[in-house]
Amino acid sequence: MTDSNAEPTPDALPDDVLQFAHALFDAARAGELEQLAGAIDQGVPVDLTDANGNTLLMLAAYHGHTALVSALAERGADVNRPNDRAQTPLAGAVFKRYTDVIAELVARGADPDAGTPSARAAAEMFHVELPGT
Repeated sequence: MTDSNAEPTPDALPDDVLQFAHALFDAARAGELEQLAGAIDQGVPVDLTDANGNTLLMLAAYHGHTALVSALAERGADVNRPNDRAQTPLAGAVFKRYTDVIAELVARGADPDAGTPSARAAAEMFHVELPGT
């Protein structure tokens, strides 16, 4: 008996669906706010993840796209969701020293102690200030 609620594995998805998902991940890396907001508003899951567990928010944060981070959070993206390596969007932004993204994520409730290493540990290591901590 199979679980009808189980998410399909990537190799079970049609090529056009995979291409669309890859285009969305590329759009997150590039900061394509209108494209991603439109896709999510049309039903794409806001916490869609790639093969490494990176959400659209993680990719936007890691690439310094503050407006996109804000738009994704407004649409319900989990600001604390770690990827498969236990890294959070906030820790990624700290690592890259994107102060505006850091401030936006903290304002949206990102937990500086979540993940491994945590954003707090990364901030200490890289001498980056975490607002409100």
